[in-house]
Amino acid sequence: MAETMIPSSDLVRYEGGYQDALKKKVIFLKDREDDLLDIVCLASKVDQRFCSISHRDILGALMSLQIDRHSFGDFWIDEDRIYLYSDEHMARFLCKELIRISSLSVHFEQIAEHPAQQFHYRTFEEVIASQRADAIVAALAHVSRSEAKEMIRLGRIQIDHCPLVHADEVCDNDVTISIRGIGRFRFLGVLRTTRKDRIVAEFQQSL
Repeated sequence: MAETMIPSSDLVRYEGGYQDALKKKVIFLKDREDDLLDIVCLASKVDQRFCSISHRDILGALMSLQIDRHSFGDFWIDEDRIYLYSDEHMARFLCKELIRISSLSVHFEQIAEHPAQQFHYRTFEEVIASQRADAIVAALAHVSRSEAKEMIRLGRIQIDHCPLVHADEVCDNDVTISIRGIGRFRFLGVLRTTRKDRIVAEFQQSL
């Protein structure tokens, strides 16, 4: 939404630490010579031989510090390391206060490198009754249409990262559908229709 209203320019930059970052901040520059970039990468070694942690565990540890969710960027686990992007000010706080995730001790330090998260996807086909949002949510979440409508009412569905309000909204190609507790999907398009006039659509899911 921000990029639609405020396109990138000489005075507006979208930065998340690496090119394809999911979370980015908007930086408004003072002039064309301004090279402000305060995003840094933190890393911590982690030993998961006896206790494994997940993305949700890291998020829980961050939220337990009572900081705003928008004050940090992407984070992920890569083998024996956790990477976390933030700005310089918040990084100092995180290095000091983020010392435990679940039952594991961690020690974050700022690193010079800016590693990129490697994203993995699976592509699959799903039969949907129509391109209405509630029909697609029902198929992806494997629930009834009425249950899908209730999920929408409860604010558990996002379309292109914005809360879905109307169950009858029509989904076009390339929209991103996020279902809380289920996953994030991209609607790639309609492949064909069945003899009973149902739609065979192709989706991509982030793993």
